[in-house]
Amino acid sequence: MITTAPRKLVVIGDSGVYGWGDPEGGGWCERLRRQWMTLPSAPVVYGLGVRGDGLERIAQRWQQEWSCRGELRRQQPDGLLLSVGLNDSARVGRCDGRQQLTAEAFRFGLEQLLSVMTPATNVMVMGLSVVDEAVMPFADCLWYSNEAVAIHEAQLEETCLELDVPFLSLHQAMAAEPDWLTWLEPDGIHLNSTGHHWIYQRLQHWKPLLNWAGLEPHAQCTPLLMS
Repeated sequence: MITTAPRKLVVIGDSGVYGWGDPEGGGWCERLRRQWMTLPSAPVVYGLGVRGDGLERIAQRWQQEWSCRGELRRQQPDGLLLSVGLNDSARVGRCDGRQQLTAEAFRFGLEQLLSVMTPATNVMVMGLSVVDEAVMPFADCLWYSNEAVAIHEAQLEETCLELDVPFLSLHQAMAAEPDWLTWLEPDGIHLNSTGHHWIYQRLQHWKPLLNWAGLEPHAQCTPLLMS
């Protein structure tokens, strides 16, 4: 009897993917992994988040980490969900200092990265979360702003549109929520359990992800206030 191996989804990114700030659920990626484990036909989720990562570091590590998670010989994961850009938007040293990556440099690097990723697997890209500018700087040296984050998310969205890559916008929708400031850790950049759950809910209803996974939206629904 031949057993069909389940699909694999590699989620690669920064501390948001890692789940920092969510001691209750382990982060939006871990919440998705746990939910999909309850569904017999759902893909296996591998969360590969590293705190502080930006575009350049992910470009260096993604291929090796993605390619070794096929589980079976000569098999590689069917899907990759990319979450990157928040750390690239930060300014160093002062509020008007140089950015880790300017919008132009971020756009160029993203185009290069996706041009390598997309022939290898099914790629999907996530947008960026909000930040609390009032508590900057982070770690006494990094200044995050919602204006810069929005600009970097626009680079993500425009690049994905050009390359026909599914994109899930987050920043504007999150900023429109009346209580979004309460969804952040005291450091101003990491989401707490409520913030991670909000993103998890968005993923549960994101058609490109569900279509790729072969899942129905109603199978993913949970109440808004669950943490």
